[in-house]
Amino acid sequence: MNDGNAMGQVIQIDEARIRDHLGEMVRGTVEETLNAMLEAEADQLCGAGRYERSPARQDTRAGSYERTLQTKAGDVNLKVPKLRRQTFETAIIERYWRRESSVEEALIEMYLAGISVRRVEDITEALWGTRVSPSTVSNLNKKIYTKIEARRNRRIEGEHPYLYLDGIVMKRSWAGEVRNVSLLVASAVNAEGFREILGICEGAKEDKSGWSSFLRHLVDRGLRGVQLVVSDACRGLVESVADYLPEARYQRCMVHFYRNVFSHVPSTRVHEVSHMLKAIHAQESRAAADEKARTVIADLRASRMAKAADLVEQAVHETLAYYAFPDIHWRKIRTNNPLERIMKEIRRRTRVVGAFPDGQSCLNLAAARLRHIAGTAWSTKCYMNMRPLYQPQLSETGAVA
Repeated sequence: MNDGNAMGQVIQIDEARIRDHLGEMVRGTVEETLNAMLEAEADQLCGAGRYERSPARQDTRAGSYERTLQTKAGDVNLKVPKLRRQTFETAIIERYWRRESSVEEALIEMYLAGISVRRVEDITEALWGTRVSPSTVSNLNKKIYTKIEARRNRRIEGEHPYLYLDGIVMKRSWAGEVRNVSLLVASAVNAEGFREILGICEGAKEDKSGWSSFLRHLVDRGLRGVQLVVSDACRGLVESVADYLPEARYQRCMVHFYRNVFSHVPSTRVHEVSHMLKAIHAQESRAAADEKARTVIADLRASRMAKAADLVEQAVHETLAYYAFPDIHWRKIRTNNPLERIMKEIRRRTRVVGAFPDGQSCLNLAAARLRHIAGTAWSTKCYMNMRPLYQPQLSETGAVA
């Protein structure tokens, strides 16, 4: 028995040491392969190998710099070549760099969402096997804040015929009290038919001074070519639009208008009134819509819903501005739904925070979420065919209408 025990001890394998050794071998192979690929790509860009004399040479080496890259095999050290005449941009490890960028943004969003620095450390260790220090999170925050500010103040290029405006109320701490703060957001459809998020600013409240400041901010950055502004009937918004975008028409969100009317209608009659209002916006022309609106107003008064009738009479014309634009655009420009969906995403993302410590942190998290949305298919897929808006319409005789 003793000999058997001794023999068992002799043939025992140190699995931990073998795993470490295999890991080192794999890591070394990955490092060697990636560096060789970088060298080959640099030779291709130069048109000749290192120290090779060739009439086809287009550039020469200027040394290299080291970069640590996290891979599934562990950290590898890369020697990235530098060239004298051109920037060395490699496609070989581009996806790893994108991964590193996404990791940075994930850390920042975790922190901005109210997760403690210690919790961020635990999460990063569980996900990537590396524990992120508080100083790293702080440095990443400074980095992303700079990017967010640069994006918020970037120049607005081109024309944006359709502009959507909306506001969202957040909670923030102020001198020991929790108070409301408004974030004003603008999105638009550009002349090529693609959607863009143009800006976000903090406002004390959604009033004329807040909207005027926001619109001035957009115009100063280059906003132009606006033909229609779509929004809810926010206080002071219409006046501010007239001041800063005098050429633009104002389209009151049809859905919000319905809700305003329903507040003056008995709950048992809401369904009936909804069909009446929808009939106004189902007409084929502005003249027909105006005629239908007059009929609806008369029917509301006959049904003893005077306040609802007064509201429709006073404000229904604000919901009919879209009739002046191509009919293929009507469904997408008569409501503020495109921006409403984005605002819901901001609220969902910020709900976990509760009350923000200050307005800047609130603005930064909302702006970070907008940047994420802008980087998805939301902005890369054509949203509208803008040809009918810019091409003159021909009459039946062939003359320009």
